Amino acid sequence: MGDEPGRVSLFHIERNKNANIVQYDAQIGANGRLDSKKPVVAYWVRLAEQGQVKKLTWIQRKFAYGFTVKLDQNKNTATLNLVRKIGRTIEIKRVGEDYRAVTQINGVASYIDRIFIHATGTGLSTRVDYIDLHGNAVKNLDVQYERIANAH
Repeated sequence: MGDEPGRVSLFHIERNKNANIVQYDAQIGANGRLDSKKPVVAYWVRLAEQGQVKKLTWIQRKFAYGFTVKLDQNKNTATLNLVRKIGRTIEIKRVGEDYRAVTQINGVASYIDRIFIHATGTGLSTRVDYIDLHGNAVKNLDVQYERIANAH
C-alpha cells in the first residue's frame, strides 16, 4: 500500500437519469485513521457503460455531488456536508476496524448506504423532486427509509 491511503466504501448516490452512481469513500492512512488531506473522496462509477471510474467535474462538485468535510483532531471522525442539501450532516465514524457514514433517517441514527435523487430538467435548470435516504439503524440494524420531498 505504501503512502497511498486505502479506501472504505461509505455510501453512493443513485439518480433517476441513468444507472451511473456517485460513490463516496473514506480514505484511510496506514495508521488506520482517516487521511488528513482527503478523508473522503467522491467519484463516478459509470454503471450505464462499462463500470468505468471517472472524476467528478468542477461543476458537478460545486453544484451537485461535492461536499465539505471537517476532520476531528484524532482523525477517527469527520463531518460531511453534501452540496446537494439533504437537511442533515453525515458523520464518518470508526466502527470497529471499519468506517461508516451515520446520519438521521426518520429521526433514527442510521448507517446510510444509499441516497436516491429524483430530478427533472437538465444542467443548471435541474430541479430535484425528492431525495430518498436508505440505511440501517445503528442500534439494531433495522432497515430505515425516509423521503425528503421538494428538496431544492
